[in-house]
Amino acid sequence: MEGIKRKVRYIIDGDTFVISRKIQGTTKIRLANINAPERYQFGGTKATNRLKELIGGKTVTIVPVGRSYGRLVAEIRSNRKSINNRLR
Repeated sequence: MEGIKRKVRYIIDGDTFVISRKIQGTTKIRLANINAPERYQFGGTKATNRLKELIGGKTVTIVPVGRSYGRLVAEIRSNRKSINNRLR
């Protein structure tokens, strides 16, 4: 499936981020099949910083696979490499 390109505005935690323009009515994106700790949990800061390293401020390709709690759940690619796979 062809993805949708959007710029990453900011990282919420290790598996969720906000994009510049809405896709399917939301700007919040959650990485599919990734369950990182919340920012306040043990390892949360490290997970958040890792996602910032990989995609912070970059334009990424988003391939939607579902929805959860008002967020779009998606496979994310940067420079044609899967971010989801890098975090598994």
